[in-house]
Amino acid sequence: MAKKDAPPRWDRRMQQRLARGEAAALGELYDRFASLVHGLAHRVLGDERAADGITREVFAHVWEHPETYDPKQGPLRSWVATLTHRLAVQRLRATETAALAAGASTEELEQKVRRASVAARADYIVTSMPSPLRSALELAYFQRRDYRQTAADLGVTEDEARRRLRLGLQLLSTAHDAGAPPGYGGAV
Repeated sequence: MAKKDAPPRWDRRMQQRLARGEAAALGELYDRFASLVHGLAHRVLGDERAADGITREVFAHVWEHPETYDPKQGPLRSWVATLTHRLAVQRLRATETAALAAGASTEELEQKVRRASVAARADYIVTSMPSPLRSALELAYFQRRDYRQTAADLGVTEDEARRRLRLGLQLLSTAHDAGAPPGYGGAV
């Protein structure tokens, strides 16, 4: 049995393939994480074109600097999300600093950055949570199901549906905590 703190095998192999310069590895990574990267960037920036630019920057950084990912520090997904968040916030700050020079207040700028950061964390949390929790939240939120209907749709007991909804909401409530997306403490 593998060590509990050992990174997933796919993450280690992907990092090695990227370090060797395998273009197919970048394509596979893009297929797996492009929607996550674009969604986080869009949530922070609120602009489709800017999110497209951040998506390109993230994958260019991964391609040019695969050695900056350390599998021992956490999952590749978390590293990519943290990189996305950092680049998007940098872009937002640069854009808003230009707006500040044109007359916007510092408080407005910081409040906008904070809101964007919380929204990006919420998106990351939802996409990263276990699928049973995510499915229950999606049914309750998007399809306006109560816990009884959610239980029936998922084929679980009502107690299990309430548990999943409660845990999902507890995870989502952590989006207001300060800091970068959870799961990766390393530098990017």
